[in-house]
Order: sequence, then C-alpha cells, then structure tokens
Amino acid sequence: MQEKELISIIKSSLSSEYIGDDCAYLKELGIVITQDSLVEDIHFKREYITPFQLGYKSVMVNLSDIASSGAKPAYLTVSLSLPKDINKNFVEEFYKGCKSALKNGEQIVGGDITGSDKIYISICAIGKTAERNISSRKNARIGYKVIVSGNHGSSAAGLKLLQQNKKNDNFTIPHLMPEAQIEFGSKIAQQIKEPYAMMDTSDGLMDALATIAKESGVCLEVDFDKIPHDKNIEKFENWQDLVLFGGEDYQLLACVPCDYNGGIHIGTVKDGSGVDLNINNKLFHYTYTDVVKKEFNHFK
Repeated sequence: MQEKELISIIKSSLSSEYIGDDCAYLKELGIVITQDSLVEDIHFKREYITPFQLGYKSVMVNLSDIASSGAKPAYLTVSLSLPKDINKNFVEEFYKGCKSALKNGEQIVGGDITGSDKIYISICAIGKTAERNISSRKNARIGYKVIVSGNHGSSAAGLKLLQQNKKNDNFTIPHLMPEAQIEFGSKIAQQIKEPYAMMDTSDGLMDALATIAKESGVCLEVDFDKIPHDKNIEKFENWQDLVLFGGEDYQLLACVPCDYNGGIHIGTVKDGSGVDLNINNKLFHYTYTDVVKKEFNHFK
C-alpha cells in the first residue's frame, strides 16, 4: 500500500477539511501546523548521518512544510524514541543539531522521550499566518506560471554516493543537511494577494507537480531544460530520474500569477490534467497514477 492511499483513507474516515496540504491551516487560531516523522532504516541509517546532522535534518523537514504554506515558522515540539545502545553524547549532539537549524527565531518548546527498538523522531511545527496569504494545493489557476526555488536531484545523488561509501559535499550535504526555503515561501505569501498553490518537493519534483495538478484540476506543462540542477549530476546514470523523482531536496514548487517576480520559471498551468513534460524535444504525459508508481514507498 502507498502512503497516499493511507492518507486518502484517513481523510475520508475523519471527514476532515484540514487534511491534504503540507500543513493544516487553522484560520481561527492564526496558525498552520504540521508533523513529520523520521524512522531509522526507513528514512536514515546511522552509518550515513551524524547525530548532529540528524537533529538538523529532522527540524528542517518540518520547517520546509511550514515554508510551503507561506507561514512564518515559530514553535516546534520534538519527540524522540531511542534504543538502549544510544548514549548521552548522541542526545546532546542531536539537540545541538536541532538548535542549529533554528535560524529565524523559532523555538523548541517541548516534546517527549521514550524507549524503542530503533530511533524514531516525530516533530510538530507551528507557523504564524498574520499578514500572509496562505497557500493551498488546490489554488493553481490556468494561465499561472510554475516556479521552483532551487536545484533538484542533489539529495538523491547524495544518497547514492553514501550507499557506495563515497562522498561529494555538493550532493551529500544537501541530503544530510537540507535547507528549508523559508524566505522563498514567505516572499510569495507576503506579496501575492490572489490564491496560489505551493508545496515542497520532499517526495520529488514530479510528485509535487502531479499532486498540485490533481488537487487543482489542471495540467502543469514543464520544460525539463529549465529545471535547475547541479551540472555534475549529469555524470550519474539515469540522472534525469534523480532530478524528477529523487526527492528530499526540500525545495518549493509554486503556481503563481505571471506578474510575480521571483523564483525560477519552469513551466505553465494549462487546461487538462496531469503533467506534460518537455524533454529532449519530445512531450511526455504523466498521469497522477504514473507518478505515484515511481515514488519512494515507505511500506516496501
């Protein structure tokens, strides 16, 4: 079973209007809220990542969700489940990494610690929405342009190198210590008055494109040559797939009015459904189902 199938079941079972975006927008409270988990041997391996890097990444993963809503990150709680072989130094370095990721006045205000068979990390993050226009995946409009915040494929390339016991900071650092695109999201939320769509590319650029297209009932046409990526990634086998489907880059993808001045323009929103990808002078059409089949599955 795929993660998206489970989310659909949960949303249907709860009949919730809040489930669907990277964050739940609680308008009456003036906040957005999100929660993400990282599980040892599913999302990370101890031999690849230091405790400091793990703490840093765990926080950034959640800040990225807040950034995708356009809100201002404010507070986090951290729950940490640890096996018996973890020592005090691990805990100290992990929380130093968490603190290092707080670069814009955010605060960790609580959490929980329990025992477990592996390392489990679950973080809840809250963002403030005052004087900001909060995004929704349902708000892509025909005629809007598609923009992104930065390079894609680097994290997936970094993971491949780590699995081969190799290292290249241009790729391994983006994988181990990603940067949430808070300024990019904030600028859009503060400057655009019309409805717009935005989400992060944590599950891959194509996932974000297909998801926004599905939720908004439109087609996103993208020019592969305009997608920013580190040129050295072209030395990897099947490098185009790393750029499109690799995931964990934590960049932002947005569909915004054409008069917005910002981001890297990679495509347009048009009538239809799914994603039209121009690559090597050929047009390939991807349905939402096509994209989901190529994504990372947590349950395999």
